[in-house]
Amino acid sequence: MQRRRLFIPAALIPLFLSTAMTAAPASASDETPPQRYAVAGASTPQERTEIARTGVAIDEVGEQSLVITATPAEADRVDALGYDLVELPDAGASGAPGLQDFPPSDSDFHNFDELTEVVDTTVADHPDIAKKYVIGSSYRGRDIMAVKISGNVETDEDEPEVLFTHSQHAREHLTVEMAVYLLGLFTDEYGRDREITDYLNSREIWILPNLNPDGSEYDIVTGSYRHWRKNRQPNPRTSAVGTDMNRNWDYNWGCCGGSSGWPGSQTYRGASPESAPEVRAVADFVRGRIVNGEQQITVAIDWHTYSELILWPYGYTYDETGPGMTPDDYNTHAELGRLMARTNGYTPEQSSDLYITDGTINDWLWGEQRIFNYTFEMYPSSQSGGGFYPPDEVIPRETTRNREAVMHLLDYADCPQRVIGKEAEYCG
Repeated sequence: MQRRRLFIPAALIPLFLSTAMTAAPASASDETPPQRYAVAGASTPQERTEIARTGVAIDEVGEQSLVITATPAEADRVDALGYDLVELPDAGASGAPGLQDFPPSDSDFHNFDELTEVVDTTVADHPDIAKKYVIGSSYRGRDIMAVKISGNVETDEDEPEVLFTHSQHAREHLTVEMAVYLLGLFTDEYGRDREITDYLNSREIWILPNLNPDGSEYDIVTGSYRHWRKNRQPNPRTSAVGTDMNRNWDYNWGCCGGSSGWPGSQTYRGASPESAPEVRAVADFVRGRIVNGEQQITVAIDWHTYSELILWPYGYTYDETGPGMTPDDYNTHAELGRLMARTNGYTPEQSSDLYITDGTINDWLWGEQRIFNYTFEMYPSSQSGGGFYPPDEVIPRETTRNREAVMHLLDYADCPQRVIGKEAEYCG
């Protein structure tokens, strides 16, 4: 008997996840737009990695289930592994065709022009503590912006630097709102809030508010959401477009089955490390923060959605320690991650506890640059909260929710190992 892949309304999805159903592979072109599916039966990192190696993007991890984004061909591969799939409704795709912006109901989200205006206004209103840099261009020529915020912004002082990167994946628009929140928090509260004032007088903060502007704009250009993940760089000799920027970083790129070599895949790693111009621009910027042989950036957060997680390296291996990761390195990551998670209610864990990934910014920032760093997967915790497209009403609540976690990161930027009581050993 042939297996059948079904479409089931959102209200019936929990029933599917608790009761196995049959599904059938669809015969569709690899270039057909991707669709989202619920997948029942995957409960371990190894099983989730097996599914990820088909080329799908894993969007959500449950105890016995997953939500994935996949082309029909990728869904067929998951089906062939013996897992049951249910096609999910496209809950985020309601808008006005031709609007070329967020759906009207989500107008509080910032498109790229609006984000640029926020950056320019912030810098103009706070010239003594905020400065805008353009560190490169996207494939389609949009600026990759970096905003430096510090008590003495014109001087490159010998102070620990903190890096915040946002929106590697196009459909994760709430991360841009996190950047907008941080821009306002650090500038408007300087001189008013003693804690923030002290941090800005002793640290230098870098906010890169949108690493993937082409993808972000493409995701909303019709006035409805497209569930677009990658950048918009064409792939030669194929009609498939885009590279998964968070599989394109030059540390163990393509090493371990944690990305795809097929250009149509949601996790396509690109033709070579840093082949995405946006990744190259940010990597060059980070390398440029090496002064007198020492990396000035000490801690970083790469913001994503969704699942409410705090993740740390490595993602390419299940092992906690290994090349370049000592027990103290791991424990520092883990303890600071847990400390931050206690303030926002996220789940803290090593990246590979979910499934194997390779070529990620997480692994690159530590493996190549020795920057203690985290991936924050923001609200919601599951598809039921809106998945990649939560309503704009949650923006204030879910950005301010991370304030104290960010304060902890700033606090330990001078000596991350202080969190495990080894300040004297590592920081003098």
